[in-house]
Amino acid sequence: MKIAILGTRGVPNYYGGFEQFAEFFSVYLVQQGHDVSVYNSHNHPYQEIDFHGVKIIHQNDPEHKMGTFGQFIYDYNCIMDSRKRNFDIILQLGYTSNSIWYFLLPKNSIIITNMDGLEWKRSKYSAKVRQFLKFAERLAAMSSDHLVSDSLGIQTFLQKQYKKESTYIAYGAHAFYNPNVEMLKDYNVEVGNYNMVMARFEPENNMDMVLEGVALNSEQDQTPILVIGNHDTKYGEYLKSKFKQYPFIRFVGGIYNLEHLNNLRNYSKLYFHGHSVGGTNPSLLEAMASNALIAAHNNDFNRGVLKDNAFYFKDAKEVQTLLNTAKRSEKLNWIKNNFEAIENDFNWDKINGQYLELFEKCLSESKKRNASK
Repeated sequence: MKIAILGTRGVPNYYGGFEQFAEFFSVYLVQQGHDVSVYNSHNHPYQEIDFHGVKIIHQNDPEHKMGTFGQFIYDYNCIMDSRKRNFDIILQLGYTSNSIWYFLLPKNSIIITNMDGLEWKRSKYSAKVRQFLKFAERLAAMSSDHLVSDSLGIQTFLQKQYKKESTYIAYGAHAFYNPNVEMLKDYNVEVGNYNMVMARFEPENNMDMVLEGVALNSEQDQTPILVIGNHDTKYGEYLKSKFKQYPFIRFVGGIYNLEHLNNLRNYSKLYFHGHSVGGTNPSLLEAMASNALIAAHNNDFNRGVLKDNAFYFKDAKEVQTLLNTAKRSEKLNWIKNNFEAIENDFNWDKINGQYLELFEKCLSESKKRNASK
């Protein structure tokens, strides 16, 4: 098959979840004998035209000059280029800035779209932006040949909202096997004597709720909590100001070394996952893969992944209760179950194989339809 991947800033991954998936999946496809192209921003750090056999197609991306609107221009450039290349399948990762160009997608290619999370629910966006995102979601859902949901919650939503079937294929993670306690020295914490919360500093990730619970509990317990993520934002400044009187709430900034993160999660007392919007979140899977004991915001997306193998909270008071009652030694079966879920259900080999199986099925069905005409 001749396959293109659109909708990311490019590979190798320097940015986020979709870029990481595009890197793993594109290389996997090449290893299976397919002709694969990934579209990259012209200013991507990787400037070669080949990545482990994957063809890299650089397109002009004015986001650095124009801000968010530049993403629409970049997606337009990628789609217009794809019209010249006779791809069998085009995989679109997300829909936010590319779905408005759906009418320009090549008619002879099969369009498969990973629908990402419910972007229009994110409270960081204004009412007008959220209205547009809902419109963009509908365009993508109705114009794609096939849809992929990376969570059962998204799959159910697409069926109810648009009467559209989708294929559930989760996100993935690599199981973490070799912890190294020496790395804790860099962060001035001790085994089992600190908690963690890690996310982008956005309201729907409920860092405020978690930290409010920590503050409520400060008279009983001052176990350090590492707050990991880029806090040099408006919301980050708000949280740092709100909780500045609690020195054990440590805003340590973004950590991008996966080995360090894996060790921090592995040796933590409780790992708080506050995400409330979206599909299968990569950082949640990485926490499971790191043998963390997880306390997650109580919603369908998180429950769909963790099932009964985590604590759940819906407000700051419940966070406070967990800080006082949760004991890792009593929940080793949860940790084991989550780790086995990574090995058996959320491993990259399985997920790559599921995508390839979907591609082969879509192409076969397309050929049968064309032959019957």
